[in-house]
Amino acid sequence: MKHYVSAALVLAFGLAAQANAGCDYPVAPGKFPDGTVATKDDMLAAKATVVKYNTDMDAYITCITSEYDAKVAAATKATPDQKAEMDRVQTQKQDAAVEEVKAVTERFNEQLRAWKAKNVPEKKPS
Repeated sequence: MKHYVSAALVLAFGLAAQANAGCDYPVAPGKFPDGTVATKDDMLAAKATVVKYNTDMDAYITCITSEYDAKVAAATKATPDQKAEMDRVQTQKQDAAVEEVKAVTERFNEQLRAWKAKNVPEKKPS
């Protein structure tokens, strides 16, 4: 019986620590290589950075959604105004994350278009 109590306490403390840890907002990539002078390797490295950032942001959105769901489930006595405020804050967090991902992706795509324009493969005569 003591083992069950100990296991329950360890689980409870672990969950509490995880809940208090919060969700880490990913840091957006800095400047991308200039597509007009970048090498293929530069562009591939930049692409990998964007892919990782998108993956990290997906994890962040999943995390804040889980936190929100837990908060809503625990707020059994919340007023309609309090629930509306929780919804508003959640929507604001998600929208901000999505907008930042779009902006980062567009910055990369600008440089990728410039790189592709500079590196147009020569067409072979038919």
